[in-house]
Amino acid sequence: MTLVPIQHAAIDVQLAYATTENFAGEVLYTTAEDQQARLHRHAADALFHAADRAAALGLRLLLLDAYRPQAVQRRLWEVRPDPEFVADPEIGSDHSRGTAVDLTLTRSDGTVLDMGTDFDAALQQSHHSRIDIHREAQQNRLILLGLMVGAGFEINPYEWWHYALENSENYPLL
Repeated sequence: MTLVPIQHAAIDVQLAYATTENFAGEVLYTTAEDQQARLHRHAADALFHAADRAAALGLRLLLLDAYRPQAVQRRLWEVRPDPEFVADPEIGSDHSRGTAVDLTLTRSDGTVLDMGTDFDAALQQSHHSRIDIHREAQQNRLILLGLMVGAGFEINPYEWWHYALENSENYPLL
């Protein structure tokens, strides 16, 4: 199956695992192909729909991860073998199916909105529906949730930044 490159006027891409700015502290996407955000066509179409809805609100999506090769999933598990925050590679990640994204919201000028924790923070405060974070962060999470669920994604209850296409488990690992 061919993965679709993510290119949309209201989506900015900064793949965290193409830099050392991630919880592993190392560049995990080392090939040009891996450094390009790609998704299964169904997930890409849903993401584009969410981006259109974000743009109507004067917001943009900042994509932090999309398709993730299995080898990278294994490395992430080696660094953080915590099933609350990293999918066990023996089970498989929706990222490795090309059906999941990690993302946040920005203003039209690129300013990242407050979400209460950083992306990939292995904290209880990263869970959805937390009330022990700033009210503005709660509101921003709800906006992101509405955009993504309205476009056909499901939430991960432990990570405010992670959304997977509905029925992702029915897609093969790539």
